[in-house]
Order: sequence, then C-alpha cells, then structure tokens
Amino acid sequence: MLVIIGYLVVVASVFGGYAMMGGHFGVLYQPLELLIIGGAAVGAFVAGNDGRTIRATLKELPKLLASSKKHDKALYMELLALLYVLLSKGRKDGMMALESEIDDPHNSPLFAPYTVILGDARVLEFLTDYLRLIVSGNTDPFEIEQLMEHELETYKHEAEVPAHSLARVGDALPALGIVAAVLGVVHALASADLPPAEMGQLIAHAMVGTFLGILLAYGFVSPLATLIEHKVAESLKAYQCIKVTLMASLNGYAPQLSVEFGRKILYSTERPSFIELDGHVREVKAR
Repeated sequence: MLVIIGYLVVVASVFGGYAMMGGHFGVLYQPLELLIIGGAAVGAFVAGNDGRTIRATLKELPKLLASSKKHDKALYMELLALLYVLLSKGRKDGMMALESEIDDPHNSPLFAPYTVILGDARVLEFLTDYLRLIVSGNTDPFEIEQLMEHELETYKHEAEVPAHSLARVGDALPALGIVAAVLGVVHALASADLPPAEMGQLIAHAMVGTFLGILLAYGFVSPLATLIEHKVAESLKAYQCIKVTLMASLNGYAPQLSVEFGRKILYSTERPSFIELDGHVREVKAR
C-alpha cells in the first residue's frame, strides 16, 4: 500500500507542478517513447539475467504491494518464547531430549503453540537444523557460529538478487530515455523542411524521452530495489536472533539470559522490552 501511495505522490508532484507552470499534457503523451524505453528496459532485463533471477524478481514484485508487516513484535515474542522452551528442556533433560521434537516440529507439543513460527518454513528449518547439530554433541561452538554466518550471507545474497536486478534496470532507464530522445531528434532533423512551429513540436516530443527515462528510474523502479533491500535486512533479524540465542546457550548461559541476548539484536521498533519478554517467559513457565 505504501508503494502505491508513494507512486501517487510522485505522479501528483511532477505532473501537478507541470500543470501549475502552464504546461500542456498533450505534449507529454508519447506512447512511442514509452514503447522504446519500456521495451528496451524489459529486453535488457531479460538479456542480463538468467531464468532463476527473472522468476525471483517477478515473484517478489507483488509482495511489495502488501501492507502487512510479517516481522513484527508478536513474531519475535513467539520466537524468543520458543527458544526459551527448547533451551530450558535441553538444559533440564539433556539436549538429546529435543531430538524427537526437532525431527517433526509440526507434530511436536513444544512447537504446537507457536503457529507463526511453524508457518515460516525457512525460519523453522534454520532453527531445527542448528538444534540438530547441537544435539549431535560433536560440534565446536566456533564452527557452528561460522557455519551460521556463511548460511546467513548466502541467504542475504540470494534474497537481494531481485533488488540488484531492479537497481540495474533503474540505472539503465535514464540512458534509454536519452536513446529515445536522440531518435526523436533524428526524426525532427530529418523533417527540417517543416515550419518552425512544427519543428519545435517535434523536438519537444523528443525531449519527453529523457524526462520519462529519468522519472521511471528514480520515481518508480529504483525505490522498489531499495524496498526489497530493506525487507531482506528485516527478515535477517529472525535468523540473527536464533543465532545469537543459540550461541549464548552453547557458551554456557542460562536459557532466560540466552533469550535476552537474542532480544538485544532486534530493531528497536520490533524489540519487546525486558519487562514484556520476562512476563511472556513467566507465562510460558506457568504453562
């Protein structure tokens, strides 16, 4: 929803300002310029990316219009509470007691109350995979931390592929606008025998290409690339929270203190306060 609102503000500001200065909208209506710029941009996007990148980008675009916030305080409260339950059981009964729980989390009574986590396949897989390594008992904490870092780096690189592809299209659009403008100027110069008024109109039409290329780049396409990068950084926090909490536990901290380590790395806008988390943990203990 915010994307649509932003686009409306861009359109209203640019074209509203143009109307206020006495501009004529008929001059800006150049469908052939749009065809040249848009077609060249799509062609360059297809030529410069493989099928996997194209599919990932097309899959990501509809998600940008969604107004729902996936990674909110409620999700992190669930995640931290689940981590506390798992680590407490492992500390009390031994980490081997978690083996049956992490092998089939969807049928585990420990995981059952945490439906949001169960609904996020990637976060659930990340959590259970590293718990499985810890349960095996033959891993060094430093090696686990390094493995987590490598996996998070891979996840970030993969998730940002659509952002990078859109950013390159945004960078190319001003140049493609110049291409359309040059073609318009060529057409105008080829009609040098026309009266000055008509020649001026042809040159004005040509200049619209440069305007459209820059507007599409910085008003529409590049903001999408930036938004994807923000969403990737936001989604990484859940994995980083799991990583920090598990590493604190491996280094000998009690479950409640380990969870506090995980809480501290969250963004302030989504981070539950110490009192909120402590109250939630007490409720979990009571259950």
